[in-house]
Amino acid sequence: MFGKGMMKKLEQMQQQVEETKSRLDNVKLIGEAMEGKVRVEVNGNGVITDITAKDDLPKEELIDLIMVAANRALDQANRTKEMEMAQSAKGIIPGM
Repeated sequence: MFGKGMMKKLEQMQQQVEETKSRLDNVKLIGEAMEGKVRVEVNGNGVITDITAKDDLPKEELIDLIMVAANRALDQANRTKEMEMAQSAKGIIPGM
């Protein structure tokens, strides 16, 4: 079904994907809310690596701000990952 050339390209693409995921583990992206009172750090793969918050925030407000900051950071991670994966596929898959 697949020729040797296609199998080789699939193997190259899988290797590129793994290398990209490894690089994304080292990318740090930050989402903030309320002018930095809440800060969420994620890596390029969308894994939360740190959360910091000022102590003077009420619990409900703190929870809301953590969600805002996390969603901002995760949005950045998703965009970064999409760009990196597209770059990895370039040259292996025609038309990418």
